[in-house]
Amino acid sequence: MDLLLDLGAQPPANSLRATREQVLAKIPLAISRCRRCTTVQLTESISPEQLFRDYLWVTGTSATAQQYSHAFFANIAQRCSAESAFVVEVASNDGTILQRFRERGYRVLGIDPAQNLARAAVEAGIPTLPEFFDSEIAARIAQEHGRADVVIARNVLPHVPDPNEVIAGMGRCLKDDGLGAIEFHWVDKILNELHYDSIYHEHLSYLTLHSVDHLLRRHSLTLFDVTESPISGGSLVAYFSKQSRRASDALVDKLAVEQERGLDSMAAWQEFARRSLAHRIRFKEMIEAEVRAGKRLVGYGASARSSTLLNFCGIDSRHLICIADQNPLKTNLYTPGTDVLIVSPEQAMAARPDTVVLLAWNFKDEIMDDLADMGFRGKVLVPLPSEPKMLPMPQ
Repeated sequence: MDLLLDLGAQPPANSLRATREQVLAKIPLAISRCRRCTTVQLTESISPEQLFRDYLWVTGTSATAQQYSHAFFANIAQRCSAESAFVVEVASNDGTILQRFRERGYRVLGIDPAQNLARAAVEAGIPTLPEFFDSEIAARIAQEHGRADVVIARNVLPHVPDPNEVIAGMGRCLKDDGLGAIEFHWVDKILNELHYDSIYHEHLSYLTLHSVDHLLRRHSLTLFDVTESPISGGSLVAYFSKQSRRASDALVDKLAVEQERGLDSMAAWQEFARRSLAHRIRFKEMIEAEVRAGKRLVGYGASARSSTLLNFCGIDSRHLICIADQNPLKTNLYTPGTDVLIVSPEQAMAARPDTVVLLAWNFKDEIMDDLADMGFRGKVLVPLPSEPKMLPMPQ
């Protein structure tokens, strides 16, 4: 393994706590590249039980995710021949995606290890198993519910220690003429737009379309199409089947792009590391310049990604008054390692900030609209993608 980028020892990104006095363990956060298979992965991992049994990211709290759920449904429906399909989603979170299918009469089943989110999904009418998905769970689903017409796994493969187990399970509970869909944060976006904030202990590996294709082939599944997704700042949805199908033009083109850009090369990742270190310096300089000028700064978006960004760049409660977040599960908790209080957007605006640091930059348009609606007229510091930028609010 070759070390690529060391972001320092950091607490788990979602380990929010009620008091600053609570001590958190810090675990090395670094990525390396396998010389044999070229996979980029973390050097240290944490037990999935610790990370996912009680989870704070809730899909339905994001207007962007809610809007995207309709487009995702349309893409699946376009490729699924069954008129009244049975849809299974792996890592279904609060059931936001499955709601789109249920609204149109599809039979649905979610699987998610986060017990708090599984309960919420069931209360919202989405049957959900509070389990980690694997081949054994897949066999149980097939026996008790029948095999699925559609199996979905969105933003889950990088989270699991063995992606082969998830792929095998998806194949096991899928009908012979069924459709599978895997959504993942695309390495091309991570490298080119400098998404180093997507590196945290929940993300064990970083995927290309070629690596997903390789995983599917190992389980006799055929990748045949791909679409783009706005989630995570730039993702792909890979569609597969058990039956042989002709590769779409979009798939051929995307695979060619990956080959041409050398996304799995050592050189590409070394350049990514160099740019990430330079970005850290520039971003912190901009923050400290605002503080020296007497400006009041608040963050917006207490995401897992923001935890990496703040800890890596050394930005904490000395720089930010608070961080606004729409998710009530995070309100009145403190960020891990940086000790910034998380509050509602209304409370953050009541602090009369001069500058908002847009930590959840991948939801920029949604948050800018929210800020405008709340009457904010100051400046917005957007750290990513690529270079940090200071933007005025639209008048």
